[in-house]
Amino acid sequence: MLLENGDYPGKNKAVGIIGVPLGYGAGTQGSELGATAIRVAKIRGASLVEHISELGYEVKDYGDVEIIKPNYVAERNENPKYLKEMLASYENIAKGIKQILKNNEFPVILGGDHSIAAGTFSAITSFFHEQKKEIGLIWMDAHADINTHETSPTGNLHGMPLAALLGYGEPSLVNLEGFAPKLNRKLFAHIGARDLDAGEKRRIRELGMCENFFTMSDIDRRGMLACIEDAIKIASRAADGYSVTFDVDMIDPRFAPGSGTLVRGGTTYREAHLALEAIAENGGMRSFEVVEVNPMLDQNNITVELAGELILSALGKTIL
Repeated sequence: MLLENGDYPGKNKAVGIIGVPLGYGAGTQGSELGATAIRVAKIRGASLVEHISELGYEVKDYGDVEIIKPNYVAERNENPKYLKEMLASYENIAKGIKQILKNNEFPVILGGDHSIAAGTFSAITSFFHEQKKEIGLIWMDAHADINTHETSPTGNLHGMPLAALLGYGEPSLVNLEGFAPKLNRKLFAHIGARDLDAGEKRRIRELGMCENFFTMSDIDRRGMLACIEDAIKIASRAADGYSVTFDVDMIDPRFAPGSGTLVRGGTTYREAHLALEAIAENGGMRSFEVVEVNPMLDQNNITVELAGELILSALGKTIL
């Protein structure tokens, strides 16, 4: 068990697992099944809870957040899509995650599509905001997810959560938990981007955030370790730690085929684990979530099992 900077995941060795089975923020169905699939998958004969327990943690599974599902199909020009249902679901997400934090447990969040991050990080940063604390964020993803309803080509909310957290986009998303922005961009780092919309590139440049993004080109040139170490330094400027959100499409489809927004040219299996091992070794992480696991698109459960393995690396599992 690595413990260097005082508040390694679950300082009291307590982990709270919570599922967020929300998939209608994406254009492809199936990610709403990810949380259950990760829970029940057997990794070398044992469940996720069993493996986390083997790392020395007390583990409590809080089940799934209640998701308010739409009973209609959104119009093609609706932007953002299913906003009313999403906002109602975010309220339930906040209650569940804040309870884990109040219990002094480390949240492990099982998604769901990446639209959940607007709700999950809003809940986490709100919890610390009430204590006059500020936390950073490391975002691991093939996409920037920094569109707004004004720039999104699809209206799908899984492409908008980062913008909302930074204070841009539809007002009801921006003002979740009653304050904005949720995230200081100086405390934010993005790893693995390789598929950005024109509007996203423009916003990143206008906000002066190019140095916050470590793209696949950077990883190719410098290596994953150098990039993740720089990302950790940025997020660690927050005196009270940082959260990590991991979209499995950061990994190349050869290793993680079970996701709805696949893009060739991603990280390898080992690069992804190396990044999370470095984060675990550094300490300071306040929560971890994995999103966009789509069992309907998976092959032989490869991506589902990988998601469980990534969680274990984030929690301190090492080869020796």
